[in-house]
Amino acid sequence: MLGIKREEHEQQPEKKWIGPAPWIQTSLPGPNAMALIERDQRWSSPSSTREYPLVAQRGVGSVIEDVDGNRFLDFGAGLAVCATGHCHAKVTSAIESQSKALIHICGQEFYYPPMVELMERLASIVPGSQPQRVLLTNSGAEAVEAAITLCRYHTHRQWIIGFHGALHGRTMGALTLTCTRSRLQDRSGPLVPMVAHAPYGDVEAIEEQLFKRQMQPREVAAVFVEAIQSETGYTVPDPSFLPDLRALCDKHGILLVCDEIQSGVGRTGKWFAFEHSGIVPDVVLMAKGIASGMPLGAVVARAEVMDWGPDAQGTTFGGNPVCCAAALATLDLVESTYMANAARLGEQLSGKLRRIAEQRRILANVRGIGLMHAVDVVSRVGKSDPKRRHRILQGAFERGLVLLPSGEHSIRFCPPLCINDVQLDVGLRIFDEVVGATS
Repeated sequence: MLGIKREEHEQQPEKKWIGPAPWIQTSLPGPNAMALIERDQRWSSPSSTREYPLVAQRGVGSVIEDVDGNRFLDFGAGLAVCATGHCHAKVTSAIESQSKALIHICGQEFYYPPMVELMERLASIVPGSQPQRVLLTNSGAEAVEAAITLCRYHTHRQWIIGFHGALHGRTMGALTLTCTRSRLQDRSGPLVPMVAHAPYGDVEAIEEQLFKRQMQPREVAAVFVEAIQSETGYTVPDPSFLPDLRALCDKHGILLVCDEIQSGVGRTGKWFAFEHSGIVPDVVLMAKGIASGMPLGAVVARAEVMDWGPDAQGTTFGGNPVCCAAALATLDLVESTYMANAARLGEQLSGKLRRIAEQRRILANVRGIGLMHAVDVVSRVGKSDPKRRHRILQGAFERGLVLLPSGEHSIRFCPPLCINDVQLDVGLRIFDEVVGATS
C-alpha cells in the first residue's frame, strides 16, 4: 500500500500525525459511512452532487480520515478552499482564540479589530497604485452579487458582460453571469436582465458581436472574468487575453472585475492569477481559500470605484470576527510559505501530469498554473469521455486519493497549498495506476 510515513508527514511539524495515508482498511463505503449516507439521502436536498461516497470525519494537512478510519490523500482541498490544509494549527488556534473573545457583533453596525486588520491586509495585497476599499461577505456568490450592484451604482450603467464557460455562483445575479451548463439555470428564470456573454478568450467578439448587436459600449458597467476559468476544467487563456480585455475596458470606461474566488490566495504561485498577465483590475473578488474553510468572501475595489453611500450594501454575517481571524492566519501562512510552495510544486505537478498523459492515450490537454491544474479524459478517438472520467475518480477514491471533476470530462488537481513533494508524488502515482487500469 502506498502510505505516507510519519517522517514524510512531519516535514510539516505543526500538524498532528493521524497515521499513514493512503490507508484503506474497509470496503468503501465502510459500515459507518453507509449508515450516514442513508440518513443523508433521507433528509438532504436532492440538488447535491456527490461523485463518490466519501464521509469525512477529520482532516490534517493534506490527509482526510473517514468515519471508518480510512485515510485519503486530498487533491481537492474542499473544492480549492482549504488553502493551508485541513485544520492547520495556526488557523485553528486563531479560530479558538477569537471564538473565546467575540463570535459575532455585525460589522455592518459596529467595529472590531479582526475586521479592520483583515480589510487593511486585503487592500495591501491587491495590486494597484491607488487606495483600495474592501467589502467583506459570506461567500464568493455574495461577493459577485455585491460587485454587480457596485459596478452599476458607480458607472450609472446597466449592462454586465460575462463569458461562456463561467461559473460565478448560484444566487440570482451570480447565476445569471454563470454560463456553463444549462441545467444550472433550469426553471430559475426570469434571471437578472441586461447581462450578456461572449466566448472566453475572445475580446474581439465583444466589439464585433455584443457592441454591434446588443448594446452600446457606453451602456456597459462591467466585464466579469475569471483569469483561469474554474468549471470548464481550469481553462488558461492566451497570454494576450487579459491585457487586451483591460485595454478594451479602458477604451470604453468599463470596469474590469476579476473573479479570483477559486484561483486567488496563492493557488497559482502568486496572490492572484491575473498577476501572471501583468494587469490590474478595477475590482477583485475573493472567497474559497481566503479563510481555510471558514465562510468568507471579499470585494476589493479602488476607493474611487467603491463610492456608494451608507446602506447601499450590507450583510449580517459577512466579516464575522471568527472568520476574519482565520483569514488573517491563512494569509500569514500563504505569504510566508505556501504561495512559494504552490509555485514550486506547481512546476512538478505540470511536468509529471504531462508525462503521465504522454503514456496514457485517454488523457489530453494538461494545463494550469501552480497548484491549479487539470487534464481531460477522452476516448481513444479523442472525444470527451465523462463515463471513463467517473471510473477514474471512483478508482482513485478506492485507492485512497480524493480528486474532483470539472466540466464535462476534466479532472482537476487543486490540493492544499501545504502539500509536500512526497504526497504529490504518491498521489500522482496512484492517479497513473488508476488511469492505466481504466484504459
